[in-house]
Amino acid sequence: MVLPKDLVAASATPIILALLKKGDSYGYEIIGKVREVSDDHIAWTDGMLYPVLHRMEGAGFIESYWKQSDSGRKRKYYHITDAGMAEYEILRSQWFVVHRALQILEDAPQEHIHV
Repeated sequence: MVLPKDLVAASATPIILALLKKGDSYGYEIIGKVREVSDDHIAWTDGMLYPVLHRMEGAGFIESYWKQSDSGRKRKYYHITDAGMAEYEILRSQWFVVHRALQILEDAPQEHIHV
């Protein structure tokens, strides 16, 4: 299944914030974790991810810092801020409304849906 670009773009910020709530991470690791939790349905590229991270950092939702890995390579890590936690809760609530509406429509018998 290929997800439309607009859905992938709309879901990027809440997915990144949800991931960073679990702990700090760097770009390549974020891409891998998102691919893993989506069963390969969300396959971000560097070119897609880094502009989103920069926008989120500019908005104050995340902060970045450099850290040397065990192999000696420096990596740029991202950390969720208090503002990012608040934004995540807002976005999560919005996505829940959409999910709930889809679930109700899926579960409701046709005769109970009035348009």
